[in-house]
Amino acid sequence: MTSGSNTQAVMLLTVSFGRSDRSEAKPLSPKEWARFATWLRNRNLNVSDLLKGDLRRQLEGWTDRSISRSRLESLIERGGALGLALEKWQRAGLWIMTQWDSGYPERLKDRLGLESPPVLFGCGNEMLLARGGIAVVGSRDAGREDLAFAGDIGAAAAAQGYSVVSGAARGVDESAMLSALENEGTAIGVVADSLMRVATSAKYRRFLLSRDLALVTPFNPEAGFSVGNAMSRNRYIYCLADAAVVVSSTPNRGGTWNGALQDLKAGWVPLWVKRTANAESGNARLVRRGARWVPDDLESLESLTTSGPGIALRLELPLSGRRKNPL
Repeated sequence: MTSGSNTQAVMLLTVSFGRSDRSEAKPLSPKEWARFATWLRNRNLNVSDLLKGDLRRQLEGWTDRSISRSRLESLIERGGALGLALEKWQRAGLWIMTQWDSGYPERLKDRLGLESPPVLFGCGNEMLLARGGIAVVGSRDAGREDLAFAGDIGAAAAAQGYSVVSGAARGVDESAMLSALENEGTAIGVVADSLMRVATSAKYRRFLLSRDLALVTPFNPEAGFSVGNAMSRNRYIYCLADAAVVVSSTPNRGGTWNGALQDLKAGWVPLWVKRTANAESGNARLVRRGARWVPDDLESLESLTTSGPGIALRLELPLSGRRKNPL
C-alpha cells in the first residue's frame, strides 16, 4: 500500500473517510481536483507541499467559486481520519495508487487527463490495469440469451488473451467476468461501491488469490451504493479497455445507456452492441447514434478494437487448450 506524501495529500483532498471523518468539508470531485491540480502545477507546487509549512500562505492567490480556501484547509486537516482509514484498508489487503504512481493506468491519463480519478483503491493483480481488454456491459436484469452472449464474449476473451473489463455487478457484468475467469482468463472489475465486501465474496476470492482478477474503485472502499457513483464509474470501465460491447441497454435510463452515450461522445474506444430485431431497443438506438452491431459471426476479438467497419467472422471458439498470455 502506497503511503507517500503525495498520496496522503491527494487522499486528504479527494477521499471521504466515512464515519471516522468528522469534517463537514466535502472532498473534491474529479473535476474540482483537476482545477486545483492545474493551479498547483502552474505555481510549481507539488500537492505534498500542502502538508508542509504555512498552508494558508501556500493557498494565497487561490480563488474558485466552489472550492474555498477554508474548505481546502479543512480537508488537509483530516490526518487523524486518514490514519484510521489507512490502517483498516491495509488490514483488509487493499492497495492504493494515485496519478503519481508508476503503476497508475496510462489509459486513464491519456483519455481523461486531469479528470482521471486522483486515487484508485483495489485488490488483486494491479498489473492487469495496464493490459486493457474488452469491456462488456449490460443490464443487471438481463435475460438468459443476453447472459449467455456475455458469457460467450468472456470465454472468447480468455481464449484470445484479452481481459474482460466490467462493473462486477450481477447480470451481464458478472456473467462476462466469471466466464473469462473460469476459462483461465483474466478480468478487471471497476466497482461502484463496497469494494471491501466484494473483495471477500466467494465467487471472486479465489481469482483474486490466483492474481487473475483486479477489483478497483475510485471511491471509498466502504462506501455504499450511490447512483452518482455508479454513473460516474462507467467512464472508467470504457477508458481501461480497448473496445466495448453493450449486451443490453434501456433507452434513456440506467448506467449502461448513459455510459455508452459518454463513450460515443468522447470516442474513448470503439462501441459495439449485441444485435437485436427490436428497432426501439436501447441497442438499436445506440447504433443510430454511432455504435455498431457486433457481427453475427465473430472469431477474432481484435476486429472489435479497430475503428473501421466490423469484419464478419465466427464466434464459435474451442473451450479446450486455452492458454493465458503472461503479464
